[in-house]
Amino acid sequence: MNLDRPPAPDPYAQLPKAPSFTVQSRDVRAGAPISEAHIYSGGNRSPELSWGDVPAGTKSFVVTCFDPDAPTPSGFWHWIVVDVPASVTSLAGDAGKDGGSNLPKGAFHCRNDYGAKAYGGPAPPSGDRPHRYYFVVHALDVERLGVDDKTSPAAVSFTMLGHTLGRAIVMGTYQAKS
Repeated sequence: MNLDRPPAPDPYAQLPKAPSFTVQSRDVRAGAPISEAHIYSGGNRSPELSWGDVPAGTKSFVVTCFDPDAPTPSGFWHWIVVDVPASVTSLAGDAGKDGGSNLPKGAFHCRNDYGAKAYGGPAPPSGDRPHRYYFVVHALDVERLGVDDKTSPAAVSFTMLGHTLGRAIVMGTYQAKS
C-alpha cells in the first residue's frame, strides 16, 4: 500500500480562533513520540492530562484526541470526553477506560472511530510517516453540551464550536514500526 501523501494541516488552525490556556501531561510531551503504554496495541491507557489558567466563565470541558494524519478524508477520533465539570482540572492516566468508571462524575465518553466509548490509542498503518495526536481540552460556556454518548465526534465538535471559550493543546506523535 502506498501511503505517500501530503501532510494534513493543523485541524485547529482551521477553526475560529479561541484563546489558549495551559495543558500539561506527564505522559505526552509536545512534539515527542507517545510511549507504548498509550498505544492501541500496547497498554492502550489514556494519558494523564492536567490544565489551568482557564478562561473566565468556563462551565465545563470537552477532552478529545484526534489524528489528522490518518489515511482517511476525515482523520481519526481516538477519544471524546464530554461534560467534564468546570471544577475538574485533570484526568488521571487511564481515565479513558471502557465504561467510563474512571471519569469524573457527570462526564461521559462518546464513541470514538474504533467504535468504542473509551480511549483508543494510536495505531497508524505500518510504514506510514509519524502521525500527530492532538490532545485538546476545550473550555466551554455551558455546563452540559446537550449531546449524549451516541453523538458522533464530528457532531460533538460542531455542537461545542459556538460554546468554546478556549482551547489547550498538547500534540504527541507516533509511528508504527515497519
